[in-house]
Amino acid sequence: MLSYLIYLTFLIPLCFSKNMWWLVQNFLFIISVIFMLNMDNIIWSSLSYMFGYDYLSYGLVMLSFWICVLMLLASYSVIRYNYYEHLFLMMIMFLLIMLICTFCSLNLMSFYFFFEGSLIPTLFLIFGWGYQPERLQAGIYLLFYTLLASLPLLLGIMYLNGELYTLSFSLFYMKTFMNLYLYLSMILAFLVKMPMYLVHMWLPKAHVEAPVSGSMILAGVLLKLGGYGLLRVFQYLTEIGVLMNSIWVAISLVGGTFVSMMCLRQVDMKSLIAYSSVAHMGLVIGGLMTLNNWGFYMTFVLMIGHGLCSSGLFCLANISYERLGSRSLLINKGLMNLMPSMALWWFLFSACNMAAPPSINLLGEIGLINSMVGWMWLVMMFLILISFISAAYTLYMYSYSQHGNYFSGMFSSAGGYNREYLLLFLHWIPLNFLLLKSEYITIWF
Repeated sequence: MLSYLIYLTFLIPLCFSKNMWWLVQNFLFIISVIFMLNMDNIIWSSLSYMFGYDYLSYGLVMLSFWICVLMLLASYSVIRYNYYEHLFLMMIMFLLIMLICTFCSLNLMSFYFFFEGSLIPTLFLIFGWGYQPERLQAGIYLLFYTLLASLPLLLGIMYLNGELYTLSFSLFYMKTFMNLYLYLSMILAFLVKMPMYLVHMWLPKAHVEAPVSGSMILAGVLLKLGGYGLLRVFQYLTEIGVLMNSIWVAISLVGGTFVSMMCLRQVDMKSLIAYSSVAHMGLVIGGLMTLNNWGFYMTFVLMIGHGLCSSGLFCLANISYERLGSRSLLINKGLMNLMPSMALWWFLFSACNMAAPPSINLLGEIGLINSMVGWMWLVMMFLILISFISAAYTLYMYSYSQHGNYFSGMFSSAGGYNREYLLLFLHWIPLNFLLLKSEYITIWF
């Protein structure tokens, strides 16, 4: 564990040398592969004083490594326009270190510290490399929504320390609390981070104003912090969770249906993909709150699947934005005439977004539907609506952007670069081929 952190720390000075962008990117690819190959001796090899990971942490750290490398691959405009690329590289390194430390914390207080710390580089990415002046408002939304909900979490952690005289995850085993205030304080911060419907307004704003790298890390990894936190804290909140969780399931499913309908009337591509993230995370919260095995396993699967799929869709939206200077579906029409090969990638990612086989989104959604229907069969109505409308808005996005009369100013645009095809390929391959090793997801619990 420590070796990876030291590796990344020593990459930070390298970010400030001249013409080091590709070297840093390749070093990150190398460490991703090393981390992937280290999967067999997972349990004991990486335990140290405060850090260590099981299969749940391993999957999310691997996702963090992968998305951060692909962020560099996607953000070529930063280096092309010489737009503070050294600081940009440093922000991504800092963010990656924070995320790895969050997912590998064995102690609740260090988890809280890094959980909040990952907010800072994200804010800088939005403030520094965002597109419109409204990015300041989006950053403030993100900051206040997240911080307001996470102050009770700190109090809850202090209360736990006072009760148990320990904050180590491994020593919470078989402990249980029937305390409503503790329950609310421990899960609210994670529900805002997911985000749950009603506290989701910061997400579309942040996505629309963020650069492509900010959107990728937000959708790919930062939303997963909420799910990871919930999976960790429910081990000692099960008893009260059985009584109270139906509220969150109801809000998530009704909210997922509403948000899916909102997707159908979006004209901004990024906004549509951001709202679809909220709908998918509604399913994740619903399945997780049923507290059964299916829910816990498949939450993990859909988090990985959604991270790769959503990130890929943001890359596609950015590819057309870089060429046309607009994200509006009123201008991004007829792209099939312009970049025919890119239309294939649009189709593949749209299929994954509506959970078509063989993507792991399908596995995750089937499992979550199974867990919720097993908990209460009446929720079937909402699940049918969410699944149907999710296919509807994905088809709407695909058909509107690829077909139709194209805008005359687009004649000067070119096809995709090899870099972009590689970027999309590296999103799509793990998203579909992880299905072949799906047994790993059922042993983390």
